[in-house]
Amino acid sequence: MSTTNAVLDQSPVSDASAGIRIGAMRARRRRAFWLWTARLGFAVFVIGGWQLCTAMNWVDPFFFGQPSRIWDSLVQLFTKGTEFGSIWGDITVTLREAVYGFFLGSCVGVVVGLVLGQNRFLADVLGPYIKIVNAVPRIILGSIFLVAFGLGTFPKVLLAAVLVFFIVFFNAFQGVREVNPNLVANLKVLGASPLQVARHVTIPSALTWIIASLHTAFGFAIIGALVGEVLGSQRGVGLVISQAQGRLDPNTVFAGMAIMAVVTLAAEYLISMLESRVLSWRPPSHSESAGI
Repeated sequence: MSTTNAVLDQSPVSDASAGIRIGAMRARRRRAFWLWTARLGFAVFVIGGWQLCTAMNWVDPFFFGQPSRIWDSLVQLFTKGTEFGSIWGDITVTLREAVYGFFLGSCVGVVVGLVLGQNRFLADVLGPYIKIVNAVPRIILGSIFLVAFGLGTFPKVLLAAVLVFFIVFFNAFQGVREVNPNLVANLKVLGASPLQVARHVTIPSALTWIIASLHTAFGFAIIGALVGEVLGSQRGVGLVISQAQGRLDPNTVFAGMAIMAVVTLAAEYLISMLESRVLSWRPPSHSESAGI
């Protein structure tokens, strides 16, 4: 009899929990619907307004292009290719340069950021030099790399890596500096080695900063690869954009930009998946709890 009463007492609680879960699921679906509706509506507003302004000659399409002609350029690129071959080959070249530069810059930036973040003396010694190199215009670095290493893949990878390095480095460095010093001191009192402190405290603390920087870093890797190709290359989307610029063809320029925008969004999605896996141990922030 007592068991039956306990089951009856628990059933309202379980029903209430199920109702809360169903309500939360409906709220997430409703928010996702309105979110994608707003995104599509904004895109329609911008592209439609652009098309209208150029069709009415309020904006000169010769200089600013026209969405319908940009679409025609995209179709031509994917069906007929370019004077250098298939557009897929150019996309592959640019993507390979960006990915190599992304991984190289990220790895070096993480290592240097973690090392300097834990060694204040070394950070004070190298800090001015890092700031000097960071102040050098990237287009000048690209020109130096092209002169030194030619028109191949390596100078584009190097330029992309430089852009990625500083973003990841500063985030990793700041992530290490944000570690609670009292926690580190307590671990050292308990006999933890520097490697154990780095493994269990420093790196997990900086990991949130590092992963956050990767969202921006890949976009800069794409920029580095494209800038290098515009300065001088044999293949790549940057070369297609540069040739279109020389022909005064803004529609193909925007078409190349649209292609790389899609690639960047796909990479952003993959990085978000990586973040959800790697930082699954982290409690949700206030913005994540609110569904933002």
